[in-house]
Amino acid sequence: MELKVEARNLDMRKSWQEKIEEEREKLIRHYANFVLHLRVTIEATPGYKEGGYEVHLIASVPQDTVVVKRWGENVRSLLVEAFDVLGLQLKEIVRKKQDHKNGKSVKNQGALLNGNVSGTIKKVFDDYGFITTANNQDIFFHRNVLKDISMKTLGAGDTVTFAMEEGDKGPQATWVKAG
Repeated sequence: MELKVEARNLDMRKSWQEKIEEEREKLIRHYANFVLHLRVTIEATPGYKEGGYEVHLIASVPQDTVVVKRWGENVRSLLVEAFDVLGLQLKEIVRKKQDHKNGKSVKNQGALLNGNVSGTIKKVFDDYGFITTANNQDIFFHRNVLKDISMKTLGAGDTVTFAMEEGDKGPQATWVKAG
């Protein structure tokens, strides 16, 4: 995947560059040979009413382009949010292409079960773990879906926020953030 990073009206911080590289690696793991080009633009926007920053992600995929724009005060959180949205959009494109290829109806395939949900970490292993919801449902998660936390910092009893969908073997988290 070709990556181009651009900073406008500001100096690129090392932590932002590291976060972009981390998110790029996740995209490569999940969408190898699907995302052809990725452009990340971070711009200081002092002239806008809100001030702050604007983050643009532009991903080129076969026969399509995905654009994500986010505005706010914290670049790192804007990057996390923008890459989350990009990941969901890419997942949907892949799903639609697979459904079309397999002759399936696109309706109700892989639908998100809930929006943001809170839960408690039940168990943590090296690369995956389980979250328990308020109604005692166990939700699988993999380290690749962690956003502002790491497997090393998670422990049983920690509160997290996440989104989930129906996976091949039951409910799974599509992203997980600290409580």
